[in-house]
Amino acid sequence: MSRATVIHDVRVFDGHRLGEPASVVIAGGLIDPNPAPSDAEYVDGTGCTLLPGLLDTHAHVSERAHLEAMATWGVTTALDMAAPRFDATMALKHQPGLPTLRSAGRPAVAPGSTFVTKMGFPPSTAVDGPHDADRFVADRIADGSDHIKIILEDPAMPGARALGQDTVAAIAAAARRTGLVTVAHVVSVSTLRTAVTAGVDVVTHTALTGGLGEQDATMLENSTVVLIPTLTMMDGVVRSIGGRLRMRLLSLVVPAARMHYRHANATVALFHRSGKVVLAGTDANDDPRTPFQVPHGSSLHDELERLVGAGLTPVDALRAATSLAAETFGLTDRGAVLPGRRADLVLVEGDPTRDITATRAIRGVWIGGTRVGGSGGREVR
Repeated sequence: MSRATVIHDVRVFDGHRLGEPASVVIAGGLIDPNPAPSDAEYVDGTGCTLLPGLLDTHAHVSERAHLEAMATWGVTTALDMAAPRFDATMALKHQPGLPTLRSAGRPAVAPGSTFVTKMGFPPSTAVDGPHDADRFVADRIADGSDHIKIILEDPAMPGARALGQDTVAAIAAAARRTGLVTVAHVVSVSTLRTAVTAGVDVVTHTALTGGLGEQDATMLENSTVVLIPTLTMMDGVVRSIGGRLRMRLLSLVVPAARMHYRHANATVALFHRSGKVVLAGTDANDDPRTPFQVPHGSSLHDELERLVGAGLTPVDALRAATSLAAETFGLTDRGAVLPGRRADLVLVEGDPTRDITATRAIRGVWIGGTRVGGSGGREVR
């Protein structure tokens, strides 16, 4: 068994607020409320802040290197949001010394969707109407999926294959009966409205081709939906796809093709003003078939900065990547620096509750109580 560790004289962001300097004892993979044993390793946290391990709530993971990069940047839990390389992704779950990986496995799509024809998902992921929802959810449970992903395509876009709202509602209801969280991929105002009205738990991405209005604010007031905006990806999509000649020409005649990043920021601002939970997720991937490749690990810090730029406070942004993320996905053993919680921790220089960029100044990373990255501060004995 590894030695206990004490991080002392460190200010602790417990997942909700920043406390006064204190000592945190790590023993047996958990945060231990008991005094440290005499042979403990001591880490000096003077001038630093101890955070819960960060959660990336929207990533695509299919290689060990992806998780290793995340660990380096303090991401200790990754929520995979659909796995084209299903076997490779599932084989990475439960790997000691690496971030915890939870996956949606295979997503729900409409028959004939490009996610089947081009992105590598099997035809069985297509949901052929509300009557097929229970079958789809049962298949995902048999696969070992941890949450349910639903792809909503915008029927106004040429070539799109859209799931009907009644089918989305049936999938959400089937997942709810089994205790699984539903996450809907939305790409426009209309798909966001479809997802929220259908009763999904979480929407991911934002509308890029239009803004939300007063009717949407009213809709949100009557919903508990959570937003994962993936602002890093949204900006990348606008720059990579929106700038293409074909898209510029198409946008002249198809309003649904007109992309502006300001709409993504405005979506975050509206959710935040409406008192809805906003989470940090990046859409990290290295798949050349996607519109934009987002690096694993470092991109979460970009996302935190973008969330602050969209109107969240630094404390809000930290909660979005720690306690709120864990609570939304039912991960009750992490997301907070509290006795008995899993010792997934990140030690950073400075105070990220005032300056969110301080999350990049990593001095130490622990996963399940084992130090996996960073210099870990100054050991004193």
